[in-house]
Amino acid sequence: MPPAPRSAAYFDGWYADQAATSSVAQIMNRHMGFPEDIRAGVVAAEGVAEIARELRLNPGDTLLDLACGRGAYGLLIARDAGARVIGVDFSARAVEEAREQAARLWADEAEFQVGDLTDCGLPDACVDAVLCTDAIQFPAEPGAGYAEIRRVLRPGGRVALTCWEPVDRDDERLSLGLRRVDLAAGLAAEGFTDVQVREKASWRDRERALWEEAAATDPDGDPALGSLHDEAIRALDHFDLIRRVLAVATAPEARTTGAGALTTPPRPTGA
Repeated sequence: MPPAPRSAAYFDGWYADQAATSSVAQIMNRHMGFPEDIRAGVVAAEGVAEIARELRLNPGDTLLDLACGRGAYGLLIARDAGARVIGVDFSARAVEEAREQAARLWADEAEFQVGDLTDCGLPDACVDAVLCTDAIQFPAEPGAGYAEIRRVLRPGGRVALTCWEPVDRDDERLSLGLRRVDLAAGLAAEGFTDVQVREKASWRDRERALWEEAAATDPDGDPALGSLHDEAIRALDHFDLIRRVLAVATAPEARTTGAGALTTPPRPTGA
């Protein structure tokens, strides 16, 4: 039986197929604007600097790259800021490739581990910023990912989420998962402040060009190209029904306990 779509086993195979050939990376990097030695996703390279500014990392800070995949975005942002990055992904193969990419990018202060977007395995209030690219929509319970981000962030820490949101939430041509994506509401429900959601038209243009080339490409028996081709067909089918967005916010300075008192979690020793 083949692995369930979007499961850890599915992504293990997906990353393994891509590692076996350079064809997918060549197409993706050409459209996303990355050099050939980077293995990233479908957030354009031009977005990295903007995300980095929003995360406001200082030297020595810790960034959590949640659902990190091969880790490129967190690695680039943390390296340039002089920060430490912890990457978590439920695909063991992705974690392995992220470690290899860290070595290529000379990112000494990087570690990667297997964990879930809703249960990353880190202590409470242990990181200064959280990055989650194109994955906050995956949990079966929509609020679970936002709650995990809130749990691990120190008071005043920053979060940056990239995703897609529906143009019309009642449009049944979209999957239920996409229709329920609402980054502002998800962040606000966890008490985040300074919430901003921005539409990124230029990222969207690059992504459309990527999907159009991939959809027109003959995979010719290449499983990685075949997977990209199939994903492109699906993406283009509803591309005009969604918008590309970046959400940023700040973790509240204090938590409210059950007794109603305000408490500020201490910075963990040695973090």
